Amino acid sequence: MTDLSLSEFYDAVEAEGRPLLTADEFARRLEESQADADEALTRLADQGLLERVDVENDPVVWYPTEWGELASRERVVVFPERREIVVDRPTQYTQARLSQFAHLVDTTGTEPGTRGYLYRIRPEDVWSAPFDGVADLILTMRGIFPRRYEGLEEWVESQWKRANRFRLDTHEDGYTVLTAATDDLMGNVAMEKLDDDAIRAPISDTEAWVNEDAIAGIKRTLYEAGYPVVDDRDLERGDPIDADLTTELREYQQSWVDSFLEKQAGVLVGPPGSGKTVAALGALAEVGGETLILVPSRELAGQWREEIARHTTVDPEHVGEYHGGQKQLRPITIATYQIAGMDRHRRLFDEREWGLIVFDEAHHVPAPVFRQSAALQSKHRLGLTATPVRESDDETDIYTLIGPPLGTDWSALFDAGFVAEPEVELRYLPWDDDMAENEWASAQGRERHVLAGSNPRKVEETRKLLADHDGKALVFVDYLDQGEAIADELDAAFVSGETPHHRRERLFESFRTGERDALVVSRVGDEGIDLPNAELAVVASGLGGSRRQGAQRAGRTMRPVGRAEVVVLATHGTREEEFARKQMRHLAEKGVRVHETVVGADEPDAGDAEAETGNNEAEAGDDEVEASSDELEASTDEAEPSDDAASE
Repeated sequence: MTDLSLSEFYDAVEAEGRPLLTADEFARRLEESQADADEALTRLADQGLLERVDVENDPVVWYPTEWGELASRERVVVFPERREIVVDRPTQYTQARLSQFAHLVDTTGTEPGTRGYLYRIRPEDVWSAPFDGVADLILTMRGIFPRRYEGLEEWVESQWKRANRFRLDTHEDGYTVLTAATDDLMGNVAMEKLDDDAIRAPISDTEAWVNEDAIAGIKRTLYEAGYPVVDDRDLERGDPIDADLTTELREYQQSWVDSFLEKQAGVLVGPPGSGKTVAALGALAEVGGETLILVPSRELAGQWREEIARHTTVDPEHVGEYHGGQKQLRPITIATYQIAGMDRHRRLFDEREWGLIVFDEAHHVPAPVFRQSAALQSKHRLGLTATPVRESDDETDIYTLIGPPLGTDWSALFDAGFVAEPEVELRYLPWDDDMAENEWASAQGRERHVLAGSNPRKVEETRKLLADHDGKALVFVDYLDQGEAIADELDAAFVSGETPHHRRERLFESFRTGERDALVVSRVGDEGIDLPNAELAVVASGLGGSRRQGAQRAGRTMRPVGRAEVVVLATHGTREEEFARKQMRHLAEKGVRVHETVVGADEPDAGDAEAETGNNEAEAGDDEVEASSDELEASTDEAEPSDDAASE
């Protein structure tokens, strides 16, 4: 008992609900003898951490020496009936652990560093929690919560069991069978909710012959009903290919591969720079069957081809690309989602027996234009993404169509030094002049948002940031005029949807090799571009986009070595402030710390307003309509058609 910590005393004070404790009360809280409690309290008092006072009717009471420490420490309050957790001033450790089994709903408070956070545990959070068993999940909950909540733990156990109530298997005669754990589930859930064309014929009270073409719909429907399906079909394994990995996997990458091979399907969720592509190639070598790799752009297809050559022994002649630029079907084929989803091309992919399908940037899969490609099935399905969140709230489709999430929490990679944790700053700028502010104040709706995003002060602030920065930098914009103005100020190149494909590739290559140390990019830089050495990212506009877009842009600096810095510029006093916090949501959920700085109108470099917020996320109000950046190109003066679609 003598090794009692001050934190344990604080816990007892909060649990007791009063600021003073006797040794007897403290002993009862910790289930220790009063003598042991008194000895431990005396030791803390000798260290100056506690004070004691004699009371007439109670021999001695104890209280903290520094009341401010008690008032400013993290508090976790659980509402078990609602399955909600409110955390005041959460630590990075707590945020990372909560992100494994709970969904961040909202924040409260306005002052930096004082916000509280509301989490909710949904059924899908339990189904997709990255634990080997429900016991590990419950142990993690107990390590965060102030006490045990038996009712909540029972609910979590029941949800965990629901994830194994339906199963898809291949009959010995080759057709697919849906099996339910009970006849009640088959009759009252499957038969009632599935479309008529999904079931071909009943086999028994718990089994049914299902339509092979309706598998994706069956999985999605039962998932929405609260019963994620275990897919144990004997799917195609593909003709064998000769592929060995020439790069040694890090320990966590090997654990990703091992977990994937055990489950045979899943989505690897890891930060940019953590080596998801190399881990996927490790899985490819282990599976050893013909492989289809689906990507959102031609640029990314070319990068995958280079990575395969760099990290494996695969014969280059066995690797092909299939998109608007070229159409090669090879034992390892890299195709764009758009092409693979088109009826006239998909037949060719259906006819091939793929042993592994890799869905890169897997957050695209739920979008209608990409969903068709997800109907392609193989024994092994691996999704890769750093940001599975989608504004349309259908990210669960990713796990339904591909598999459950795999991987480790980001904070473990930061702590181990495998990925540089970004220093994220939300910098709020004044208007450049009264005329610009007055124009914004008199504008309405969309025009007001564009004016805030295009605040001329951002051009000068970007120039100052890059002047103080050593290393390569990316500047993200959503507006052509703004991008050209910043590029002129920096004497840098501007890459947008209007940049010809061949010039775009040359500019990216010159940035990678160090010939250029700065690029201004529009949405074409949000994903699918390998920019491994960008130490600084400046987000000058685009704060009306999605959380995923914000995390993608910040993620451009998250690499294994060196300093990683992200500065998000927002116009002070406008809705951009809320959007800035909202865009950092995914990073904040993963435990990344975010700072806020308010730049004074007369003191552009005022840094004393900076404060650490821990998890600076605030949901924007409902009065501004935002289009999902997965479905629409919102908030731009430019339209960037897919080069795959355009070339068709």
